[in-house]
Amino acid sequence: MAIQIKDLEQLKVMRRAGLVVAEIHQLIREAIKPGMTTSALDAISAAHIKRSGATPNFLNYHGFPATICVSINDEIVHGIPGPRIINEGDVVSIDCGAIIDGWHGDAAFSIGIGNVDPADQKLMDVCQESMWVGIAAGRNGGKLSDIGYAIEQYVNSQGKYGILQEYGGHGIGTEMHQEPHVLNFGKAGNGPEIIPGMALAIEPMITRGTHKTKVLADDWTVVSTDQSRGAHFEHSYVICPDGKPFVLTSIDGGKGELARFGIETSDTLS
Repeated sequence: MAIQIKDLEQLKVMRRAGLVVAEIHQLIREAIKPGMTTSALDAISAAHIKRSGATPNFLNYHGFPATICVSINDEIVHGIPGPRIINEGDVVSIDCGAIIDGWHGDAAFSIGIGNVDPADQKLMDVCQESMWVGIAAGRNGGKLSDIGYAIEQYVNSQGKYGILQEYGGHGIGTEMHQEPHVLNFGKAGNGPEIIPGMALAIEPMITRGTHKTKVLADDWTVVSTDQSRGAHFEHSYVICPDGKPFVLTSIDGGKGELARFGIETSDTLS
């Protein structure tokens, strides 16, 4: 397994790409409302990427036809933006990425539109917190599987949710998807050691029902087989040369969230 290790200068460029992604998330959170089309969200993202001097990493990736993925309700990941209308009560998942000088940023979030079913809100809250639990578990000197173990244990402690098996996190750097694959389940203490310069996208995806999925006829959109609603959160983070973590796609580098776990983030990329 060849895992790309980055030096500080390379990580600084990844941080620039990560900030573009974080800014897109902010813009979408501010703009999204009932009656919008998913293609309108794609246009917002494409315009910001262009303004930032970046390029989209999703567009034309294995033929994907848009700048971002927009998935609604039982669509969990890889939804294609288009004329579909976003409605009150929907759970919408946004996944997007950007490239600067050949280095990638990638992050995702789910958001409820208007008055949301409390069970859907809990689904999103559990998924988001499981991501932070996973990042907190991915400490310098730990093992890769510590991340998936922590995510699974947290999700299972919160209720009956399906954790997707075929999809997970990944390494990130000069490519959007690199080794290693990061499972959202499993036993702790296995796999490669987490070391400085290793950048990982932590990406839990859960549903209110089954973990089983299928791909629709568009060859992209992944849905739950029981039509249960899903949530999807992702941040790209790195262990910096000083041994401390830094969340590349978070505005504050993950400082506020990781402080809850007693973890101090690196100031080398701030």
